[in-house]
Amino acid sequence: MDRRSFVKGCTVAASLLAGGPALAAMPADASPRSYPRVQLLNERGQPLRTAELEAGAQYVFAYPFPATPCFLLDLGRPAPGREGLETEAGARYDWPGGVGPDRTVVAYSAICAHKLAHPTRGISYISYRPPRLDDDPATGVISCCAENSQYDPFAGATVLSGPAPQPLAAILLEHDPASDGLHAVGTLGGEQFQRFFTEFEARLSLEYPNGNARTLLDGATEVRRMEDFSANVVSC
Repeated sequence: MDRRSFVKGCTVAASLLAGGPALAAMPADASPRSYPRVQLLNERGQPLRTAELEAGAQYVFAYPFPATPCFLLDLGRPAPGREGLETEAGARYDWPGGVGPDRTVVAYSAICAHKLAHPTRGISYISYRPPRLDDDPATGVISCCAENSQYDPFAGATVLSGPAPQPLAAILLEHDPASDGLHAVGTLGGEQFQRFFTEFEARLSLEYPNGNARTLLDGATEVRRMEDFSANVVSC
């Protein structure tokens, strides 16, 4: 996706208020929402290159807020995009597909669209796994063991089964061919951020005593393997 055309088509959603940044309002057509352009770093604090990603492994990074986790995946095959996705509210959108040299790299919010299960330091009930059943997509599934919702990461995280009412929100990435680096630049689809901050306000106030859980990230964010991020990754 060309950055200029992306910015032109985006709804600007990152303004600061006295109590913190405004969360993006969902447009009727679910057009992309821009957030600060943030570089993805590896665990050594260096710019992450897509060549470092292991196909079939799962990685986690924070975006667009320090408290909101996201999945980063190399699916091992080009993801061409998916048209006609729909949010719970009925807003339609088209997912542009993967990025990187072979368009195999995708990113999604790791907050389940049903009851907001998400990776924490202690445990994660939602995770990506390679295919293990005959009817699994060849590129694996994102599975939430809390309520048995499953999403297809190859098709814009559309819902495969379970009670989830909409796909996971996509994280829009820019890939720099010269450096092979990645930047997160926005979201697409049904965001869960307002629900997330309301539901987990008490816990987040303890985890972020400085009150920066919902302060927009700026500059860079670290990418970690899921097993290094959560002490217990539940599989189902």
